[in-house]
Amino acid sequence: MKSPPTPATRQSMPRLLLIRHTAITTPALLAGRTDLPATLPGPDSIARAQARLAALAPDAALISSPLQRCTQTAGALFPGRAPQLEPRLQEQDFGAWDGQPLAALPDLGPLPRAALAAHCPPGGESFLELAARARPALLALTQDTLIFTHAGIIRAALGLALGDIPQGLAFAIAPFSLTVLEALPGGNFAITCTNLDLAS
Repeated sequence: MKSPPTPATRQSMPRLLLIRHTAITTPALLAGRTDLPATLPGPDSIARAQARLAALAPDAALISSPLQRCTQTAGALFPGRAPQLEPRLQEQDFGAWDGQPLAALPDLGPLPRAALAAHCPPGGESFLELAARARPALLALTQDTLIFTHAGIIRAALGLALGDIPQGLAFAIAPFSLTVLEALPGGNFAITCTNLDLAS
């Protein structure tokens, strides 16, 4: 019978520090693959976030979605360090809905969570498909990694940790927030914290 992991063994498992980009400049639009710029917080908020991340994971690698709202957030927090770009960690592709005003889109709120996760916008991808493409990228990480990404990817990661992808849609993920997962053996994750405001 194997003995349980010692604290030293658990500490050696990589952590995924998932940071949602700061707010976009036009929040009334559905920004999936639409490459909108970010509105960056002031220097005091940036400094507080830098100090918090340095204390949590001083030697973490940097990975970012290639969309500019993520790379701008990474650049503000880590000037002079270029993150590795990972296209699999882009936001959900909303197809014909992408870039459209939120007020003009159908209200999917009444759908059960499982049906919402399976729903595919015209010409786009479903939340389940997003999770399927993100999973290999997340499982490939072998060290503490700061991941600058999107609400959809973070919810998918939480669904993976829960073993129930649609349940990831239950989480609120605010702009410029931190969610931390710890990698476990067998391709599993433990949820350490969610939706922590980096600016406060």
